[in-house]
Amino acid sequence: MRFNTPASSLVRATLVSAVLVGVLGGCHWFKKDSELYNDDVAARPLEVPPDLDRPSIDAAMKMPPTASANAPAAPVAGAGATPIGFTVPGERDAIFAKVGDALAAQQGLTIASRAQLLGTYDVSYEGSDFLVRVTKTDAGVYISAVDPRGLPATGEAPVKLMAALKTALGG
Repeated sequence: MRFNTPASSLVRATLVSAVLVGVLGGCHWFKKDSELYNDDVAARPLEVPPDLDRPSIDAAMKMPPTASANAPAAPVAGAGATPIGFTVPGERDAIFAKVGDALAAQQGLTIASRAQLLGTYDVSYEGSDFLVRVTKTDAGVYISAVDPRGLPATGEAPVKLMAALKTALGG
C-alpha cells in the first residue's frame, strides 16, 4: 500500500534536496582555508606541545640515591687531590688481567669484587677501601686508585699500592 499524500511528497522532496545540497554544496564546509594547509607538508611549522619543550621537573624523574652517595664524605684535602695512577702500554683487557694477578700477589690485600666490563677492582688494603680502575687512553692503559665516588683516592694505602703495581707492571 502506497501513500501519495502531500505530506509524504513534501518529506521526499525535502530529503532529496537535502542530499543534493549536502553532496554538491556541503563539501566546502569541511574545506580548510588556513594558509598552513596550502604549503608543502615539509614547509609547515613544527608545533611542539607546551610540556615537551623543556625537561620535566617532577619527582618521578629523580634518580634514587646510590650507595656511593651515602658514603662518608672525604676530607676537604681529598677534594683537590691529584690522581694516583700511571700509564702502561698495551690493550685494556690484557692489562686488566695483569693487574688482577699483581693484586692477588699483594700481601694484605683483599679483592672484594672485580668488573672487567667496567675495568675496576674493588679492593681493601691496609684498612682502606677503594677501587683500582683500568682505563684505555690514547697513550695506552691508565691504572688509577679512586674512591667509590670516582674521585682520586687519598691516604697512604692507595699510594703504596699504586707504587707496587707500577713496579709489578713496569709502568
